[in-house]
Amino acid sequence: MMSDLFSPATIGSIETKNRIYMAPLTRSRAHNDTDVPSDLAIEYYAQRASSGLIIAEATQISKMGKGYDMTPGIYSDEQVSKWKEITDAVHEKGGKIFLQLWHVGRISHKDVLPDGKEPLAPSAIKADTKVFVDGEQIPASKPKAMSVDEIKQTVKDFGKAALNAKKAGFDGVEIHGANGYLLDQFFKDKTNKRDDEYGGSIENRTRILREVIASVLDVFEPSQVGIRLSPTGNFNDISDSDPKATFSHVIDILNENKLGYLHIVERFPGMDVSNMDLKILENLRAKWDGFYIANGDYDLTKATDAVKSGHADAITFGRPFIANPDLPKRLELGAPLNEPDQETFYGGGAEGYTDYPFLEEMDKEEAA
Repeated sequence: MMSDLFSPATIGSIETKNRIYMAPLTRSRAHNDTDVPSDLAIEYYAQRASSGLIIAEATQISKMGKGYDMTPGIYSDEQVSKWKEITDAVHEKGGKIFLQLWHVGRISHKDVLPDGKEPLAPSAIKADTKVFVDGEQIPASKPKAMSVDEIKQTVKDFGKAALNAKKAGFDGVEIHGANGYLLDQFFKDKTNKRDDEYGGSIENRTRILREVIASVLDVFEPSQVGIRLSPTGNFNDISDSDPKATFSHVIDILNENKLGYLHIVERFPGMDVSNMDLKILENLRAKWDGFYIANGDYDLTKATDAVKSGHADAITFGRPFIANPDLPKRLELGAPLNEPDQETFYGGGAEGYTDYPFLEEMDKEEAA
């Protein structure tokens, strides 16, 4: 039977009511001193529980995994307690929610790290990018090359974060392997110049992925674990000389482990994708055996076509979900969408976060 965007979907043992999923969105509203989500986040996520699956914002697995001000963590009891309030609120509304596990690697600044430490990375190569610290965008700090012990500790941190996510009531977790952050830095040869067991060959550059997956699968069933990748992405000053070969091997690892889903950033908003990159993505999509979530500048028409054609099993929407807490309903009815206010994407309070109107609120206003 042909699926459509509004039909239920199954990821392993998890039923989602539709195929319109909420992408992980950094909103920079956590308490900066403790990395605990704000109380407003409870309402924010509960408002969006009509999404088939909420993938909660990128959340650092450790103090050393932080790259920006006001992003949440999942490494302390206080953080777990607040996230539990959030997952309870989503579940009360009938929603499903995963947590994205994040380590930024070199995309950080010593001012946000414990004791002013250097960021961690596969190799000591500074990123030509900026990070949000003390209310402004400043150049990322030069990182230090991780020791093998630091790599092993980071793998353990992923496992501990998964355990904390389970305690916090999440239905599953998404491993963040995209967008130039730590795992992506290991995969891609522009950022990984190591000459030990974690560098050089594709097998070595992806070794950390095998270890992270094993660590997370000690906690969750494979069907409760997804991963996000950006094989052809160059966000955060990253690239690979042969993404087809590198990510073919990555997908072999994912297939072996029978992960619940693969979430691919196919394009960034406003950026063109070359024919070569499209071909690479098509080949990788064909190689993947499981549930496939597509992301990247999808509107209703493109998303409908992607699901009906079998290209994708579900689509994640980012900015549309910021401004439209009831996005699935609006798309199904063909109703107009609220426009997101970019000025309130990062930082601040309720404005631009929990105050976007639902369709019925707008209807009442018009009727009045």
